[in-house]
Amino acid sequence: MIASAAEFVSLRLSTRPEEYLRAAEDAAPLQVWQDVIANYPQMRQWVAHNKTVPLQVLVILAHDPDVEVRLFVAMKNKLSSELYTLLSEDHDDGVRARIAHNKNTPRTVLQKLAKDPSRLVAESAAQKLIDGSDS
Repeated sequence: MIASAAEFVSLRLSTRPEEYLRAAEDAAPLQVWQDVIANYPQMRQWVAHNKTVPLQVLVILAHDPDVEVRLFVAMKNKLSSELYTLLSEDHDDGVRARIAHNKNTPRTVLQKLAKDPSRLVAESAAQKLIDGSDS
């Protein structure tokens, strides 16, 4: 268990693989994630990268002004339907494309993305709809 924001940052910046992996895999209390977001803005994408980060934190990060943070959120497979919808409407093509590639994106969101003005996004979503129809 990660006990503080400072510990998370130390683990994330460590050159020791076992510590670096803890930053990606260990859980932390909600307050720790909130402290990292508030006090270490350069670490927000790594909060989103953590495998145990709660949905409540992903909601905060999905509204982050930094596109890199939103890209990391869009890669998560445990998003709520509201977050899939929100991120499918992101102003950044890369975030929308990442949602189109996400294995758990709802079909309704993919159908909307298949009509996206970005060719990359539209083609990714259309392909996912075709691939998904065989399962």
